Amino acid sequence: MTRATAASDTTAPTAVVRVLQVATVLTALGVLFQFITAGQLFPRGGPEELHAAGAIALHVFSGIGAIAAIVLWRQGRARVGLAVLAVVVFLATIAQAAVGGRDTLWVHIPGAMVLTAGVIWLLVTVLRPLPRP
Repeated sequence: MTRATAASDTTAPTAVVRVLQVATVLTALGVLFQFITAGQLFPRGGPEELHAAGAIALHVFSGIGAIAAIVLWRQGRARVGLAVLAVVVFLATIAQAAVGGRDTLWVHIPGAMVLTAGVIWLLVTVLRPLPRP
């Protein structure tokens, strides 16, 4: 390995990597916000508007993250698995919104656990140096 190769492997993250990292952190914070507002919905009702607004924020943040991950993959700077994971997280937020009514909580609550696992997996992945394809 030459010095030039070693130096290029340790360069600072680019703007796209930072966008992915920030979007993923905001997605994780959004999931936390969703848990807090969901806990306040029962047993007496609660801030449904806040929970719905949090869902929209999740779509935006996870969508930006998915786009950034796809760009990194297309540039040959990240593995396809990262892009797939980011897109799955984004699609999971859409699925969660689709089954977010009170009559579908039997799907929505386990879906929240799956979404949380995906977001944590993505967060751990993007906060470490991205492995080259």
